[in-house]
Amino acid sequence: MKDYKPQAKWKNKLHEVIYEADTPSGKFFDIALFILIIISVILVMLESIDDFDARYHRTLLTLEWVITIFFTLEYIARLISIKKPMKYVFSFYGIIDFLSTIPLYLSYILAGSQVLLAVRAFRLLRIFRILKLVKFMGEASQLQSALKASRAKIAVFIYVVLILSVIMGTLMYIVEGDDSGFTSIPKSIYWTIVTLTTVGYGDIAPQSNLGQFLATVIMVLGYGIIAVPTGIVTAEFTRNGNKKNDSKDNGHLVHVNTQACPNCSVEGHRDDADHCYNCGHPL
Repeated sequence: MKDYKPQAKWKNKLHEVIYEADTPSGKFFDIALFILIIISVILVMLESIDDFDARYHRTLLTLEWVITIFFTLEYIARLISIKKPMKYVFSFYGIIDFLSTIPLYLSYILAGSQVLLAVRAFRLLRIFRILKLVKFMGEASQLQSALKASRAKIAVFIYVVLILSVIMGTLMYIVEGDDSGFTSIPKSIYWTIVTLTTVGYGDIAPQSNLGQFLATVIMVLGYGIIAVPTGIVTAEFTRNGNKKNDSKDNGHLVHVNTQACPNCSVEGHRDDADHCYNCGHPL
C-alpha cells in the first residue's frame, strides 16, 4: 500500500495536467497542445503545395517528426494517467488522437497513409476545453439534442424531396431528351437535385419552353425546401431551450467545469461535485 500511494499521486497529477483545463498547469498544457495542433495543420497544408514541399521538404519532415513524437508521448501519457485506458482509446478524442499520431509511422510501411494527417484538424475541437467555453459546449449539446429530436421529421422531409426529385427528373427526361443533355432518368434526377438545392452547376440546362417552365418551378420549390429543415430544427432548439430554463437548479444556472473523472474520463461535472456523476468515483 505504501508503494501505491506515490504512484497514485503521480498519476493524479498527470491526469490533472492532461485532462483538465481549470488548473494553471492544465491550461498551459492545453494551450501548448493547441499551438502544436495549429502548427501541425499548417504543415499539412504546406506539404500539399508541390513547389513549397520540394523546396522545404526536409524542414517540413523534421517539424512533422517533432510534432508526431510529442503527440505520441501525449497519447501514452493519456493512457497511463487513467484507470480505464480503453475508455479513452475508443472515445471520440481517443480515436482522433490515435489517427493523427500514426500516419507518419505508417508512411514508411503503407504508401499514401499521410493523408490521415488531415485528421489533426479535428483536434482543434480542444479549443472548447482550453477556453472553458462551457456555455458554448452547453449550446452545442442543446443543438445536438434538437437535431436528434427532429431526425424523424427531417427523414420524412428528405423522403418527400427524393420522391419529388424522381418525379420532376422523369418529367424533364421526357420533355427535354438527349438533345439537351438529359440522356437518362438518373442524370435528369441529378440535375433536379442540383437545381432544388440552388447549386446550379450549369453542366445541363433545359432548352424547350416547357422544360424551362419546369425548371422555374423546381427553382422556386428549392427556396422553400431549404427553409423547411431549418424551421424544424429551430423549433426543437427553442423547445429544448425552454426545457433547459425550466430545469434550472432552484432558479439558478448550474455551472460545470472541465474536470474529467480519473476512472471513466467523463467530463461536465458540477463545480460543487465531489464524485463522478457517471461512475461515482471521487473527483
